[in-house]
Amino acid sequence: MENPDRSQLHPAYILHSRPYSNSSLLVEIFTASNGRFPGIAKAVRSRKSGKAALLQPFIPLLINWSGRGEVKTLSVFEQNGQAMTLGGKALYCGFYINELIMRLLERADAHSSLFHYYQECLEGLAVSTELESVLRRFELKLLNELGYGLNLDREAETGAPVDPEYYYQYELEKGPVVAKKDSYQAIKGSTLMALQNELPLSDNGIKEARYLMRRVLAFYLGDRPLKSRELFRVL
Repeated sequence: MENPDRSQLHPAYILHSRPYSNSSLLVEIFTASNGRFPGIAKAVRSRKSGKAALLQPFIPLLINWSGRGEVKTLSVFEQNGQAMTLGGKALYCGFYINELIMRLLERADAHSSLFHYYQECLEGLAVSTELESVLRRFELKLLNELGYGLNLDREAETGAPVDPEYYYQYELEKGPVVAKKDSYQAIKGSTLMALQNELPLSDNGIKEARYLMRRVLAFYLGDRPLKSRELFRVL
């Protein structure tokens, strides 16, 4: 990997990494140009290499690869800036967004904007004390990029603007419908508007937004639970 042609290198992150054969790694790669795809990094776990530490989540990389099949062979990889320092709950949030991408984004489906949103989310997790707001923004942008964008500012039945003082029941793939305050999973209009406009959420709004996004994501994720959610339960 001497003197790579930098014009041929692609910004990337590793979403997941595990040992492969005696000295290699099998990695799930996320790029702006080619979406996500599996790759093999050969001989990086050998004592002489010492390069396996680079192929871990949350480290910005520049990479190149070869191969015609689905699984590519990493030919070049180097660090591209400072690694994101995530600890405690922020680290679990990082694993969570990685798992969302792996579960919802089809392989070889490039979304350059989503790559930017992902990097933006990691940066937010590294410095913000409002982790829930950072996650909600990313979840909404992810769904929008994949064609599942939510209608948050218009009533589903009438098309009228959402009223910040009303309460709503969110109907999947439709939008908000006026409901009573004590209705099951009722969401205040002000919470919907805050999500729509990326504004700070109230304490109760944080809970409402979390319940809403869990319902919506469960619809698209299917029955298999997210492994990263178990980490939050342990925490």
